[in-house]
Amino acid sequence: MRTSTLNPLTNPGRWRRFTSTAATAAATTAALLLAGLATATHATATPQTPASSSATTKVTWTATPCATPKHKGDLACNSVRVTGGTTAFEKQRAARDGNKDGITPKAGDTTTPSGYGPSDLQDAYGLTSAAASNGDGETIAIVDAYDDPNAEADLAKYRSQYGLSACTSSNGCFKKVGQTGSTTSLPSADSGWAQEISLDVDMASATCPNCNILLVEASSASMEDLGTAVNEAVKLGAKYVSNSYGGSESSSDASYDSAYFNHPGVAITVSAGDSAYGAEYPAASRYVTAVGGTKLSASSTSRGWTESVWKTSSTEGTGSGCSSYDTKPSWQTDSGCGKRMIADVSAVADPATGVSVYDSYGVTAGWYTFGGTSASAPIIAGVYALAGTPSSGSYPARFPYDAAGTSALNDVTSGNNGTCSTSYFCTARSGYDGPTGWGTPQGLDAFTG
Repeated sequence: MRTSTLNPLTNPGRWRRFTSTAATAAATTAALLLAGLATATHATATPQTPASSSATTKVTWTATPCATPKHKGDLACNSVRVTGGTTAFEKQRAARDGNKDGITPKAGDTTTPSGYGPSDLQDAYGLTSAAASNGDGETIAIVDAYDDPNAEADLAKYRSQYGLSACTSSNGCFKKVGQTGSTTSLPSADSGWAQEISLDVDMASATCPNCNILLVEASSASMEDLGTAVNEAVKLGAKYVSNSYGGSESSSDASYDSAYFNHPGVAITVSAGDSAYGAEYPAASRYVTAVGGTKLSASSTSRGWTESVWKTSSTEGTGSGCSSYDTKPSWQTDSGCGKRMIADVSAVADPATGVSVYDSYGVTAGWYTFGGTSASAPIIAGVYALAGTPSSGSYPARFPYDAAGTSALNDVTSGNNGTCSTSYFCTARSGYDGPTGWGTPQGLDAFTG
């Protein structure tokens, strides 16, 4: 969990250009009582062994190292990694499968997956049929900072575990390049961003198993380098570009919009942030689909799942809010925000109901459970890819707005990510709201244009 010395209510855009004080505070951790969504407790150092009783089970997690920028002005990744306990979904899935006494291995056990896998995500978002038949010939680009030397090998472990077809450089499915497009001149390796990369490529695979994956590694976590990597991804032909990073807004954002994110006919997804209520950039760009985060739980409903806003504490949860700088796109018609409103749509991001990821660089090689809106952004990129190539000249960020209020989206109506003067900025409601946008996918119709 990251903390800030800034007041999140008076300065909601607060994460891109870290001071050394905030960067140091960014490494703190959190724990959440899962039963009944009880209040989280916070640790200031190494995550503590979770306490438990017959009624409750705690899970602990920590922000990944890339959530603490190396240099002032860098952007932060939006991922958190579970470090202990038994996640709520494990109990739910055991009960659903009739295994009343069985619990899958704890989230801290790296030998076995302990988070949601491809079949869970596809079922939750109505994608099972589409994932089996769609995506051939489509390329999802993943943009992150620094190099993950084990990216291809770790992806192979993930896909093999879940019975997905091989996606390798030799069969043309996987390609890794630097921000200039070179396959040999790559950035320096970084174990923190490697965890982010593993999360991103695994989620793209989970949602769109038939898609090719292009990993574009920026030389640093600066907006200029990451933006250059976005442009390179589009130059290399990707029609879907996932970005799981962000930071505070600035008066330079309009120029960044023009330089890096104005790509008609390309679906660009950006995580809304993990710092609870407050606007981040580039999620605030009018040219991207800003993706918020939810808590996803199995249920006895006809859908089989329920969702609420992801919030752990006043400083951890999905981002949302009204931009201070970015122009409102024409398809946004909410009356409370005169500029760009975040988010547009959402998907699972709560680490307590997190996703399984395989990672081996700089950590004990094995399975980990991740959360954060770094998970939801590539999931939505995969949904766009399943839906097919956007029409030339279109801005796919508007597609969910055209489908608003239909069965193509699961409307998330409960939860909040903080306190705000305009309620829908931070509180879920029927229809559009900031934390979850128009909701989560239910099939492809909201992403086809």
